[in-house]
Amino acid sequence: MHIRKNDSVMVIAGRERRKTGKVLRVIPERAAAIIERVNLVKRHARARGPQQPGGIVEKEAPIPLSNLMLMCDKCNAPVRVGRKVQPDGDKVRICRRCGDPID
Repeated sequence: MHIRKNDSVMVIAGRERRKTGKVLRVIPERAAAIIERVNLVKRHARARGPQQPGGIVEKEAPIPLSNLMLMCDKCNAPVRVGRKVQPDGDKVRICRRCGDPID
């Protein structure tokens, strides 16, 4: 998977395109991710006692991974992701634009 938790990503397709944010959670079964403050939906929540009042709650909805691109810190742009095997056997993600490791 080319996107992981805490990565900085940009939405490249759909209603939220050109927005950037941090990945809060990746859902591999659905091939989707939840991005901080992006793709907000409103849900009606029932009150669950004095600690959790009811009302309309805004929360992030999943976005398909195919609609996301990783942001490179050095390039400061959305980039394609490659993989490279280090001499010690570790695999690292690399930026296809500048060639620097992302991990």
